[in-house]
Amino acid sequence: MSSNTYPLPKVASREEWLSARKALLLREKELTRQRDALNAARRRLPIVKIDKQYVLEGPRGKLPLIDAFEGRRQLYIHHFMWIDALDTGCPQCTRTADMTYNSIPFLAQLQERDITFAAVARAPYAKLASFIAHRGWIFPFYSSHGTSFNVDFGATLDEAQGPIEYNYRDKAELTRAGLPAELLHGDWPGHTILLRDGATVYHAYSSYARGLDTLFAPYNFLDLTPYGRQEEWEDSPEGWPQRPTYG
Repeated sequence: MSSNTYPLPKVASREEWLSARKALLLREKELTRQRDALNAARRRLPIVKIDKQYVLEGPRGKLPLIDAFEGRRQLYIHHFMWIDALDTGCPQCTRTADMTYNSIPFLAQLQERDITFAAVARAPYAKLASFIAHRGWIFPFYSSHGTSFNVDFGATLDEAQGPIEYNYRDKAELTRAGLPAELLHGDWPGHTILLRDGATVYHAYSSYARGLDTLFAPYNFLDLTPYGRQEEWEDSPEGWPQRPTYG
């Protein structure tokens, strides 16, 4: 019985492999330089003052948004998706939390650089508390239930609260891009970075969809392998293993 039911990449001599690998290395180095330049531009992105007085709810009860900074100047918010049809947390968000966010060394690494990590979901805190306890999570997790927080930061689509916009596209642009209008509701992947100067809070950055790719650690490993992520949208050779998009 064959040990591999899928095609193999081209089999080459060590010399041929080394030549191809060095050519790829040049492209990898260029991508690294481009990523450094992109990060430098991100650090120079303007910020916007947040005037709305958001109130979140956590284990200590309701508190103003600024308290979620826990005294630090920067706040990373993971918009934790809530699946209404199942009335539970998003499986992908849950996997990411289990693997990354629920780690004392991870949280400490951010805190050493004046960053607080927090997850925010729109479900009532009573539901979140039960979910958090079941998962055994230790990272800060708040409810924005009853506020427009998720909609305002583009992570929840709800026309009753405001025009549809996701990943900096309005409803018309999203539908032209191939997203059916009937799917444009509920929570979508996103994260937000806030900056505090005293009692003033600023919106520094938000990213959505595949902008969160690098935060899901297994993707970084899968991208290094011959068969990649094995997802339908990938540009892979004919016959490469593919499966429905992991989510």
